[in-house]
Amino acid sequence: MTIPSRKRTPVCLETDRNFDDLAPRFARNVYGGLKGELRLAVLRRDFQEFLPQALLPAAVPTTVPATVPAKRLRVLDAGGGQGQFSLQLAACGHHVTLCDISIEMLNLARQQAVQEELTDVEFVHSSIQELTGQVQSGDREPFDLVLCHSVLEWVADQQGLLQMLPSLLRVDGHLSLTFYNRHGLVMKNLLRGRRPPILDNDFLPSAGSLTPTRPLDPQQVLQWMRPDVWQILCHSGIRVFHDLLLTEEGRAMPASELVSLELELSRQEPWRSLGRYQHVLAKRLCAAGQTG
Repeated sequence: MTIPSRKRTPVCLETDRNFDDLAPRFARNVYGGLKGELRLAVLRRDFQEFLPQALLPAAVPTTVPATVPAKRLRVLDAGGGQGQFSLQLAACGHHVTLCDISIEMLNLARQQAVQEELTDVEFVHSSIQELTGQVQSGDREPFDLVLCHSVLEWVADQQGLLQMLPSLLRVDGHLSLTFYNRHGLVMKNLLRGRRPPILDNDFLPSAGSLTPTRPLDPQQVLQWMRPDVWQILCHSGIRVFHDLLLTEEGRAMPASELVSLELELSRQEPWRSLGRYQHVLAKRLCAAGQTG
């Protein structure tokens, strides 16, 4: 007897993904557990090396509260979801604006901010494109730091969105970009003994899947980041081998050892290019024809 395959509702590729229907599951599966710990460990390491002022309050006069950094950054978490990383920056005393098209994700972020007693966080129910228009029109000031984490792989016009991000930043401002890596997806399929559908342009996750709909080639993203607009400060892989541990012995590796090895290999090839996600930290330059 043939068992019919379960029908899956394909995700729509013509629009940007809204996570109202999957917000709690997304928060739990993507940032929860060891996967989330690895992601945050790489981000914190990269920031500590190249943008430490974003993480730790600087030395200030004793008349100023210790939680207020010497230079208070204006941070935009673009498509920030529940704000896992940006709320850490808010706890350091920076002003954070978090925008997302999902009201459910914003509610999760707002609840977390209340729980952590963070008062200087602005929640905006808006797309990145709409917020960019506000900055370009002068209704909002440009930001010192933009986080665009795990957004690019869910939007319809990836290059177009990436080309908008400089408009959100002041000259010499910084961008922290993470995105889902096509190569990591291909490798995971190969290790499971199957031809990756994405090689045949036949990759279409179901509407209820948390697998990103549009994985990206890291070299393509770096090519989109024009050298007259961006100075790349660092490029790291996230989960460069964690997802490839298919044996019980591999999965039994102590978490502390796994995190340490992930950090050690995250900028070394070929491991970096196999990371399930990529992190690029860049500084906005004054593009040709602009004065800042």
